Order: sequence, then structure tokens, then C-alpha cells
Amino acid sequence: MTWGQAMFEKISRSWELAKASASVLNSDRELLVFPVVSAICVLVVLATFMIPAVAFKLFADGYSAGSLAFAFAFYFCQYFVIIFCNCALVSAAMIRLEGGNPTVADGFNAARSRIGAIAGYAAIAATVGMILKALKDRDNNFIVRLIGGALGAAWTMATFLVVPVLVAENVGPMDALKRSVAMFKRTWGESAAGMAGIGLACFVAMLALGAAGFGLAYVLSLVSSALAVLIGAVTVLALLALAVYQSALGSVYSAALYRYAVDGEVPRGFEGLALEAPRR
Repeated sequence: MTWGQAMFEKISRSWELAKASASVLNSDRELLVFPVVSAICVLVVLATFMIPAVAFKLFADGYSAGSLAFAFAFYFCQYFVIIFCNCALVSAAMIRLEGGNPTVADGFNAARSRIGAIAGYAAIAATVGMILKALKDRDNNFIVRLIGGALGAAWTMATFLVVPVLVAENVGPMDALKRSVAMFKRTWGESAAGMAGIGLACFVAMLALGAAGFGLAYVLSLVSSALAVLIGAVTVLALLALAVYQSALGSVYSAALYRYAVDGEVPRGFEGLALEAPRR
């Protein structure tokens, strides 16, 4: 197989994986509640920390021990609510993949039962997040920023299956991370293809929607500024809805990939798709 054929096969499979994830998600729209709750909680946490940070000028003189502790607390709270809601979504998605009919309460109850492990992993993610941000913010050193970006991408892929492990197995955060890395090594091709496929599909949809919506708003501004503002606002809300949908798609896919990696069987909704990287 030539390089071009292999690349075409990867792209084709990634689109199929994205469509299969969408099919499972569309069968239970309640799953979309979790990323919406996550987004609201993130905004609340952001406001809670941003207001005192600005009011007391905590970072006006650079970083100190106090400001670093404040920054870590912010990162921890952000990661905690995101991971908690993702665990709830993945728990509900696993029930759906097994043929059940999950409720929102089922998802949150499952996440609450693992709150200790979630908090531990949030602390790990917050620490790594602060380190990666410090590397990426080195404006005077392109190499360091490049290394930071590469490490960030590697971290994203290595932790792709942490949430399914946390909700499905009675293990701590470090063991969940190790399990995620081990399973990623076995399914690296489809993990990367799935993330890329979902990301590309949603990016194209957002690009088309944004161009159409804001383009229409510009044309209407020549006639009515109020109507242009209305169309612009609707477009922004539609883009936010797509972002929520993308988040849910990624979680459904991670749940399906985890189930396949553990059981060796393709979950419901993914029949006929190769979820494991071909062995050469």
C-alpha cells in the first residue's frame, strides 16, 4: 500500500467513525445535557476566579507563591467540573452502547460514585496543564513553545481513554492514566483517526455555518442593523451548540473505543468498523 493510499484509508475511516459516533449520540439526545452542564459550570468557575483576580490584581507583579496557588486552584476546579461531567456522559454512553436506556441521573450518579478518583485525576491534569501553559507562554523562545505544543498533543492522546477507565474500573487516577496509555498503544491508529475525524467534521460544519451566518448578517446590515444583530446572535448560539455536540461526540467515541479495547467486541452502533489499528 502506498503512502497516499494509506492516508486516504485513514481519512475515510475517520469520517466513518465520526458518523457512527453521531448515530449513537442521535439515538439519545439526553447525552447532550452533560456538555451543556459542563460549559455552564466552567463559566461559573471562570467568573468566580476572574473577579477576585482582577479586583485584587493578583498577577499584576508576576507570579508569587500566593498567585501560583490561586492559579492551581483555578485549574483544579476547571478540570474537576469538566472531568466530572465527562465521566457522567461516558457512563451514560456506555449504558447506551450496551443496549440500555440511560437517564441524566444515571450518568451523574455514576460520576459521583467515582468523585475521589476524579478529584485525584483533576489534580494531575491541573499540574500538567500549568506546566504546559508555562512552556507555551515563553514568547521569547520558539523552541520551548514548540516543545510545549508537542507535549500537549502527546498528553491529549495519552489521556484519551482516562475517563472511560475512571468510570468503568475501580482504579485510582495514576492507574487510570497508565491504563489509558496502554490501551492507546494498542488502538493508536483509530484513536488518532477518531479524534481527527470528529474534529475535522465539526470544524468544517462550524466554518460553513459561520461563513453563512455572518455573511448573511453582513448583507442584512445594509438593510436593518437590528436584523443583522439577530442573525449574528443566532449564528453564535448555533456555533456554541456545535461545540457542545463535538464534545459529546468525542466522549461517545472514547466510550466505544474503550469498550472495544476491553471486550474485543465492536459496540452497538459501530458494527463493521475497524476500531483497532491494523497490525503490520
